[in-house]
Amino acid sequence: MKYTTIVFDCDGTLLDTSTDLFNSVNYVLRKHNFPERSMAEVKAKLGNAVAYLMRHCLPSTVADSDLESYIDEFKAYYGEHLKDTTAPYDGILDMLDLLRKKGYKIAIVSNKIQEGVTPLNKEYFGDRLPIAIGERPGLQRKPAPDMVLQALKELNSTPEESIYIGDSEVDVATAENSGLLCIGVTWGFREESLHQELGVQHIARNAEDILSIVENLNK
Repeated sequence: MKYTTIVFDCDGTLLDTSTDLFNSVNYVLRKHNFPERSMAEVKAKLGNAVAYLMRHCLPSTVADSDLESYIDEFKAYYGEHLKDTTAPYDGILDMLDLLRKKGYKIAIVSNKIQEGVTPLNKEYFGDRLPIAIGERPGLQRKPAPDMVLQALKELNSTPEESIYIGDSEVDVATAENSGLLCIGVTWGFREESLHQELGVQHIARNAEDILSIVENLNK
């Protein structure tokens, strides 16, 4: 069976959202006179959804029972600033256009809240990615397979004919849990060595590599 469908992670794979997320985390920390985090510290916690990000960026003295209020502050600030510096990585738009031209079905599956995924998808990708699934009630977030399987259902595709592409250990686990072949990318929030350590067989070092890998897999 040939591969017909490609599911992309968003942050760190299609979009460089790191600075806007970094600024939003530190806005909350400054507001409460907590020590700020470095870009490296914030990047290391991206990919696991906002609750994980804030729990690991806030001081350990903050009680879990108080976490939700800090998350709400983050969401409110980020919602107003999510497009300040965010942009697609080099070559991403051309790569998506080529995939669509060749007839591949494509979608986004992200642990970012749906209220963030929808406007970013519309702003930066237009109608290129009609299916864009973010964190929402009723679907377990990645690395559980729920969000990917929902995307495949909406695309009328099966795991056997689909590929998952992402930049982090969460994405590698998501692909495995969903039964999809994984392509790791090296330009996002993790180093190439992570993919090698996790045994990822197909690694893209630039956007053009994605099309080459997919086409080679379909030979």
